[in-house]
Amino acid sequence: MTSTTTRPVLSKDGGTDNRPGLLLGVVLAAQFMALLDVFIVNVAAPTIRVELSASGAALQLVVAGYTIAYAVLLITGARLGALVGHRRMYLGGLALFTVASLACGLAAGSSQLIAFRLVQGAGSALMIPQVLSLIQREFTGEHRVRALSAYSAVLATGAAAGQVVGGVLVSADLFGTGWRPVFLVNVPIGIVLLVLGARVLPRDARTAPTRARALDLPGLVLLAGAVSLLTVPLVLGQEQGWPLWSWLSLGGSLVFLALFGAYESRLARRGGAPLIAPRVLRLPGMGRAVFWIAVSMGVNAGFLFTLTLHLQGGLGLSALRAGLTFGPAAVVFGTVGLTWRRWPARLHRALVPGGFLLAAAGALGVGGLLADGGTGGWGLYPALGALGAGISLAFSPALTGALAGVRPEDAADASGLLATVTQLGQLIGVAAFGTLFLGAADGSGAQNSADALWATMIALAVAAVAGAMAGPWRRAR
Repeated sequence: MTSTTTRPVLSKDGGTDNRPGLLLGVVLAAQFMALLDVFIVNVAAPTIRVELSASGAALQLVVAGYTIAYAVLLITGARLGALVGHRRMYLGGLALFTVASLACGLAAGSSQLIAFRLVQGAGSALMIPQVLSLIQREFTGEHRVRALSAYSAVLATGAAAGQVVGGVLVSADLFGTGWRPVFLVNVPIGIVLLVLGARVLPRDARTAPTRARALDLPGLVLLAGAVSLLTVPLVLGQEQGWPLWSWLSLGGSLVFLALFGAYESRLARRGGAPLIAPRVLRLPGMGRAVFWIAVSMGVNAGFLFTLTLHLQGGLGLSALRAGLTFGPAAVVFGTVGLTWRRWPARLHRALVPGGFLLAAAGALGVGGLLADGGTGGWGLYPALGALGAGISLAFSPALTGALAGVRPEDAADASGLLATVTQLGQLIGVAAFGTLFLGAADGSGAQNSADALWATMIALAVAAVAGAMAGPWRRAR
C-alpha cells in the first residue's frame, strides 16, 4: 500500500522545511508563467509588428522562437536535472527565464527580440521538466494525485489565460509601453519565485538520483535534430504556404527519430544510460497515455488558436474581448482538473473516453452556435465550458495514470517525455487545425470565417472521438 504522506523537505544546512503546499505553489507558479508566454505573445503580435516595424518572417520568429527552443531542449533539461539536481536546474532555468523576459521587454528591434525569445524558451526548457520531477519525488499516494491534478489544471488554464492576460495588458497600454508589459510582467514574479524557491525547494544532495547517469550526448543530438526538424516547419510552414523545405524537414525528422530509436536501443543493450529509459516506455498504459495526452493537447491548442483567429480576424473583436471569451473554458478546465479524483470511483474508468466525447460535443456546439457569422449569444459559454471540461477529463487522469507507476529514479525521464509530448501535441494541433481553418477561410468577412471555424470544429470533434476510442482509463495502483 502506498503511503499517503508527503516527504519532508530536508536539508543538512537549513533544517527541515515541511511545507509541501508552498513547494507545490512555487513550482506550479513558474509552470504557469512559462506556459503563459507561449500564448500571450499571440495577442501582442500586431502591436509588436507596428512598433518594431517587423517583417512577417521576423514576427513569426518572435512568436515561434520561444516554442522551438522550448520543445527542442525539454528532454535535455530533464536529463540535466537528474544529473546536477532538480533544485539547481529549476532555479537556474527560472533565473535565465526572468533575465530573458527583462531583455525581451527592453528589446530595441525585432532581431534582439527574436534572440531573447530563444533564450527565454531555453530557460523554460531547463525549468519546466523539474516541476514534474519534484512532484514525483516529494509527493506520494493521494497527495501526488492531488499535485498532478493541480499541475494538469495549470497546464491548460495557462493557455487560455495567456489569451486573456495578453488582451488585458495590450489594451491597457501601461504608461505608453504598448506590448512590452507582456514580457516585463514576468520579472517581479520571477524574482519572488526565486526567493521562495531558494527557501522551500529540497536540497539536491537529498533528492539526487542514487545511480550516476552519463549525459547521452549522441542521443541528445539525434533527438534535438528530430524535434527541430519537426517543430520548425510546424511553426513556420503554415504562414509560408508549406514550401518544399517544410516537407523535406518533416521527412528528415522521421529519419532522425528512427536513428534515435535505433541508437537508444543499442545503448540500452550494451548496459549504457539511454536518454529515456526503455522501462519507462514499457510501463503499463504509458503508450496509451502518451497518445491521450498528445490528442487532448492537440485539440486544446487547435481550439484556442482557431477560435482566436475567428474572433479577432473574422468578427473583428478587440484583443481584450477575444481573450475574455476563453474565460469559461479556462475556469471549468481548472475546476474539473482539481476535483475529478473526488468523484465516485466507479466513474473513473470512463473519465478519459467520456471527457473526449464531451469535448467533441462542446466543439460541435461552439461551431454550430457561431456558424451564422454572429457571436453565438449566451449559449456559447456552456459550449465552451463543456469543451474545457471534456479536455480536462481527457488530460488530467491520463497524466496521473502515466506517472503513478514511475519510480523516483525515473522521474526525470518520464517528466521529459511527457512534457515533450505535451508540447509537440500543441504544436501539431496548431499546425493541423490552423492549416484547415486558414485554408477553408478563402475570403474575408465574418461568414467565411464562420464557415471555416465550423469545418475546423468538426475536425476537432473527430480527433476527440478518436481519443475516446483508445479505451477506458485504468487507474494505476
